[in-house]
This record gives sequence, C-alpha cells and structure tokens, in this order.
Amino acid sequence: MKNFLILYLLVLSSQINAQNSSFSNRIPLSNDPGKSFLNLDQLLVANLIPVDANTDATLNNQWLLYNKPLSRLSDPEEFSTIILIDQLEELNKSTPFNVRHNATLERFIRVYLNDHREYLNKILGKSAYYFPVFEKYLDAYELPLELKYLAIVESALNQVAVSPSGAKGLWQFMYGTGREYDLYIDSYVDERFDLIKSTQAACLYLKRLYKTFGDWDLALAAYNSGPGNVKKAIKRAGGNTNYWEIRRFLPRETSSYVPAFYATMYLLSYANYHNLSPLKNQLSYREIDTVHVKGRLTFTSISELTGIDPEALRLFNPQYKQDLIPDIKNKIFSLALPVQLIPDFLSAERELYQKNLVIQEKSPLTLVIPVTLSNSYLVTVGDNLNSIAKKHGISFEELKNWNGLDTNFLIAGQRLVVTDQILTKPNPIGNLSLKELPKNKSFGQTSGFTTHIVEHGDTLFKISRKYGNIPIADIRNMNQLHNVNYLKPGTSLIIRTEPASHENKPVSKS
Repeated sequence: MKNFLILYLLVLSSQINAQNSSFSNRIPLSNDPGKSFLNLDQLLVANLIPVDANTDATLNNQWLLYNKPLSRLSDPEEFSTIILIDQLEELNKSTPFNVRHNATLERFIRVYLNDHREYLNKILGKSAYYFPVFEKYLDAYELPLELKYLAIVESALNQVAVSPSGAKGLWQFMYGTGREYDLYIDSYVDERFDLIKSTQAACLYLKRLYKTFGDWDLALAAYNSGPGNVKKAIKRAGGNTNYWEIRRFLPRETSSYVPAFYATMYLLSYANYHNLSPLKNQLSYREIDTVHVKGRLTFTSISELTGIDPEALRLFNPQYKQDLIPDIKNKIFSLALPVQLIPDFLSAERELYQKNLVIQEKSPLTLVIPVTLSNSYLVTVGDNLNSIAKKHGISFEELKNWNGLDTNFLIAGQRLVVTDQILTKPNPIGNLSLKELPKNKSFGQTSGFTTHIVEHGDTLFKISRKYGNIPIADIRNMNQLHNVNYLKPGTSLIIRTEPASHENKPVSKS
C-alpha cells in the first residue's frame, strides 16, 4: 500500500543521511494540505452548532489522557537524547510494540518537532474525531490500540486520500486488497472511503498479517509493502526476522515506514510534554451518527429534506462517488449525518424513498445541452460544481445532467452549461433561429424538422445517412456541436428534413 507520508519520508531520509542537505524538495503530506477535512469553516451545515468553549476543553482533556503526566518542556534545547531514551522506555512498557531508541527513530522525531509542528497540531485535532472509531474496532478485533497511529502514517487522517499508485482512504487500500476484504467498489460506491467499513477491513488485514509473521514490526512492514516483499527480505537476510536487520532488503518506502510509525506514536503520546495542542474548532465524532438506508437516495433530496449543505454531505459520506446512494440487492449502505438532523431524516424517510422511486430508472432522454458562449460558464481555478450551481441559481444535479458529467472533477478552462433556457440572443441554425420556429409545435412536428434521440453507437455519419445524407455540418450547426465528436446516448438532436433554402421559396398559389 502506498501513502503520502512515506513518499515524503523517503525524501526526508536521504536528506537526513546527508546531514547538511537542504529541505527544499518536500513532498506534501496530502492532496490538499491547506484544507482540513473536519474544519468547521468548510462545513456549511444548517443549524450545526460550532464547538464551544466547554467542548474545546473536553478535547484538550481527552488528549491529556493520551499524554504522559510530565511537565511541559520549557526549552526545546533541554530535550536531550537521554530524556528521549527514558520516555521511549516508559512507552515500551505500556505497549506490545518494540519501542526502542535508535538514531534513525530519533532523527524522525526531531525533524517532526523542528519543522512540522503545525502539521502535528492538525493531526492532534483530527484524531479527536477519528481515534474513538479506530479504538472501538481495534478493541473489538482484539488488536493493540496503538495501531490507530498507523492511519496517520498511511493517510495523514485524510479520509479521501488517494496515492499516486491508486491506494485510497484512511487506510490506503489498493483496489484488489479492498475487494479481498469485502469493501464494495463500483461506479457509484467506493467503501475504501467509508470510515467504519475501511477500519474494519484494516483490522482484519492487520490481524492476518500478525498471524503470518508473529511480530508487529514485520506485520507493519507487510501492511505497507505486501507480505511477499517482507518474506523476500527475510530470505535475503539469511532467515533473520528482526525488522531493523532486514530493513535494508525492503523497498525504500518500507524501510522508513516503521520508524515513521514509532515516531508518530511517541509524538502523540508525549504531545503535552512538547507543547503540542490540537487545533481548535474541530468536529467531534459524537456529533455524527449513521442510519441504514433502505432504498435509492440522492444527495439533493437528502439536502432538501434536512437542510444540510451538499458539500457537507459529501464530506461526511465520501464513499458515494456520484452523490447518490444506490439500491443494490443484498447490500446495506449507511448515511452519516449530524445527530441533530437524524430525527428530521427518520420522520420523512418514507417520503424520501417514494420521491426517489420516480427517478429510479435512468431516463433515456437525459438532456445534455450543447455548450454555447451565451449559455455557459468558464471554469476558473478554485471552482467546484456546488459553487457554480449556487452562483447561477440551479441545482447540483441539473448542472451535472446538462453537461453529461459522470464525476465531480473540473478543469480550469472548460465551459459548463448553466441554463436550459433559450436565450434571446439569436442562435443561428442554418438560416433559422430557434426563436423563429413555430411555438405551438414541437420540433418533431414542425414542417422541415424532426428530433432524433441519440442511441448507443450513433455517430454524426450514421445519423446523416439515416436522414437522407444530410450534411454533417448541418447537424453540427443545428445543435451547436462544433468540436464535439462523441454523442452521449439520450441527447436530443434537431434534424432538418428539408433543404435549408426551403423556407425562402414562395408558396405556389395554384
């Protein structure tokens, strides 16, 4: 499994070994290091109460439970190697892991403290949300609670993290491993992003790895690089099973993985001593609850009922890739909502399902509107579908449907249709504008015109042949299909069935 933190640590390791090398080429720890998944500034939830002073104090007290009862360090220069050795020995007494001092581990710890204190404070804040969930399932699977720190090394507690190799989620599962541990993945759902289900899968995988190797250092290394690489390293080391002795035979990333885990465990355990504190105004997991969904639901209908902003709904439920919870036989899906919104959802649950039954089947007449300068918006850096929809007074689903979007990803410079209205500005179609067509008839009934619904396999050439070899350029002009070669099934096209000059011919009086 690949992860962001280890990519960074590989660069860091080579810099540390060079002693005086600069830290100019740092690899970011996440896709979007400037944003916190649980930052309340990002959660536009109606009536969501911000963390107050009492809750804030509770979070700080929670962290005091994890920290050793030592006085805070008044001067960082007083943090000597002797003190670190003593602290690691104390930590080793309370964990089944092999927490021993060595020069590599100390270098990792000191670099974090010297250069990445802000990152550590963010992690402390996020952990108040995630750690209670991790601990609940680690305990249920009879695993050491310290394994909660592994998710920091894997994803920096970024629930929607995606590595360059395709590993996803808090626990960075690759596609194959995720499916092996019963994480459901299809075009609508990716349970690698599901907090609870991915945590359960990680517990099962870690339990199996420990059973295979009988040593937590080796199990951690296998979680990162795969059991096969660890077995090869043991063989190359002549059967030696000590991680620190075989790490030179492991992939470079994995050779830094276990030291990173122990450095993380130490720093969060002694956060109070090193004057680290969680960032304020973080959301508590106690403020979120889940309900089992009994049918197909769209995020739009949930948002309309509960008042939760669609963006917040996506943050709580990142496993649903298309803003849709599907209805799949023998599958149970859950919806996460702020606890104060759960009663509203449950009271109108039946109405929601009935409303969504109306659109259960995919309509073959999905309207994809051709892009023009007058009906579209130019995407700029920082835009997202939700903000664009709000700006133009349309729904999120309308924006996706009109543009035939299958994902929520945008690229600066692309144009999106933001209205389905026929604008007053003339839209040339041959020598005729849309506004000049008879208003009391549909295109399919208008003399000289018909409507063609695009089917699978249709091309402009095939459509041209079907309607008497009309010019392809005519079809493009009639439907604003300039620079468009792919026709999305269900798209409605206006087709001229008589010559373009027909409307200018005088009507015979004979």
